[in-house]
Amino acid sequence: MVYVDDSPIHGKGLFARRFIPAGSLIGRIRGEPTTDDGAYVLWLDEKRGIRVQCDLRFINHSDRPNAVYYDTLEVCAVRDIQPGEEITHDYNQG
Repeated sequence: MVYVDDSPIHGKGLFARRFIPAGSLIGRIRGEPTTDDGAYVLWLDEKRGIRVQCDLRFINHSDRPNAVYYDTLEVCAVRDIQPGEEITHDYNQG
């Protein structure tokens, strides 16, 4: 469904291999619990985070995202995503 490639936004990015309809599950975050900041850490609250260890760690920020992270650690499309389109999330959304 997705692949990692060079991103025009920043470094590497996650891209749609095929059409992903709005509302579709893109994947589930997997990783190790952490209290230390660093690359690829997704903060669950002010003290607990997950160091993401799957390809979803390459989702870059956008002010106009096409995906969202849920408290269930699922990443879903918030609008239709076209093949080859970079998958993005608004890092400022809680």
